[in-house]
Amino acid sequence: MNAFSDRIRRLQPSAIREILKFTSYPDVISFAGGNPAPEAFPVQEVKEIMNDIMDNDPITALQYSVSEGYTPLRDWLKDDLANKGIFNWNNDDLIITAGAQQVMEMTSKVICNEGDAIICEEPSFIGSLNSFRSYNARLLGVPMDDEGIDIEKLDETLRNNRRTAFIYLIPNFQNPTGRTMSLERRKQVLELAYKYNVYIIEDNPYGDLRFSGDDVPSLRSMDTKGLVIYAGTFSKTVAPGLRVGYMVAEKSVISKAICALQVSTVHTSILSQMIVHRFITKYDYPAHLEKIRGIYGHKCDLMLTNLKLKMPSSIKFTEPDGGLFIWGTLPSGDMDYFVKKAIERKVAIVTGKAFLVDENKPCMSFRLNYSTPRDDQIEKGVDILAEVAKSIYKA
Repeated sequence: MNAFSDRIRRLQPSAIREILKFTSYPDVISFAGGNPAPEAFPVQEVKEIMNDIMDNDPITALQYSVSEGYTPLRDWLKDDLANKGIFNWNNDDLIITAGAQQVMEMTSKVICNEGDAIICEEPSFIGSLNSFRSYNARLLGVPMDDEGIDIEKLDETLRNNRRTAFIYLIPNFQNPTGRTMSLERRKQVLELAYKYNVYIIEDNPYGDLRFSGDDVPSLRSMDTKGLVIYAGTFSKTVAPGLRVGYMVAEKSVISKAICALQVSTVHTSILSQMIVHRFITKYDYPAHLEKIRGIYGHKCDLMLTNLKLKMPSSIKFTEPDGGLFIWGTLPSGDMDYFVKKAIERKVAIVTGKAFLVDENKPCMSFRLNYSTPRDDQIEKGVDILAEVAKSIYKA
C-alpha cells in the first residue's frame, strides 16, 4: 500500500545525500559534501565537557526541559546577537532548534499556506528547498549575479505573486555558489520586502567563517519593520552532530514557532545545548573561530590555486571570502556528462541542477567543497578534474 500524503509523495531523496553514499568508499575523493573539516572539531574539549556534565549535572542534561531552549545558552545568544544588532530586547525572542534546517521547516509551518509562493535565490540550498516543497509551496527561483539576488527580477516576481510567504536568502558565502550579497543589494532587498510586506528568512550558517575581506551587516541588523527571520547554527563552528541552531524573530513569530516545536521534537537536545554553552563560555571560543577560519582560508586558497593553474581557462570559478564552497561553470556541453566522468575517476562533485527550483532546467555549473578533503586530496582531485575537463575542453 502506497498511501503517501500529497505533501511527501513528490519529495525525492537529496541528490547530495545519494552522492555521499558513493563517497563512503575509501579511494573516492569527495568534493561533494558540505561537512566541516575533521581537524576543526573540538574533540578533547567536548569530551571534557561531557564528563563534567555527567559527573556534576546529569539530571539537567537527561530530563525534559522547556521548548524555548536551555536558558543559559539562550541568554548568551541574546547578548551576543544584541551586540551585533540582530536581536532587539524589546521586540524579539529566540528559540533553540535542531540545527538551522529546523528553522526553515518551522517557518514554513508557521507562515506558509499550501499554494503560497516562496521565493529563493537560484541556485539555493537543497535542504531548504525540500523543506519548502514538503509544505506544497510554489517555489520560485530568482537568478543571482556577483552581488546576490537579481533585484529587478525579484521585484517582478513579488509583483506577480502577491501570495508570497517569504523570501529565502543565504547572504554570506552562499550555498552553493560561495557568493556574498553586497551591502547595497541587501538594502534593496529590504526595500522590496517592505514594499510588498513579505518576510525574509536570512539563513546564516557560514557567517562566522569569513577568512578574508570585511564583514557585511546582516539583513536583520538593518531591518526596521520586523520582517527578517534570522537562522543561525553551531553546526559549522562547533559540531553538526550536536544539532544546535537558533531562530530569531519578532515575539509573535517565535511564540508560534514554539507551538510548532512542541508538536515535533518538544525541545532540542538539552545535553547538546549544554555542551555548546559550556564550550563557548568556558573555553576560548574566539580563538577556536580564528583557528577554523585559518583552516578554511588555507583550503580554499589551495583549491582555487590548483583550479586556476590546471583547469581550462574557459571554466570559471567563484572566489569566496568564507564558507565552504566554490561554484564552477562550464562554457558549454553536457554538465551531467562532466559530473559522470569525474565520478568514474572517483572524484565526487555535485551537479548544479541539484540546487535549482526546477531540477530539469539546463545548468552548466557544479559545486565543489574544500572543507572536508585533506590537502593532498584537494591537489589530486583537481588533477583528475583537470584531466576530465581537458578531454572535453581544449582551453
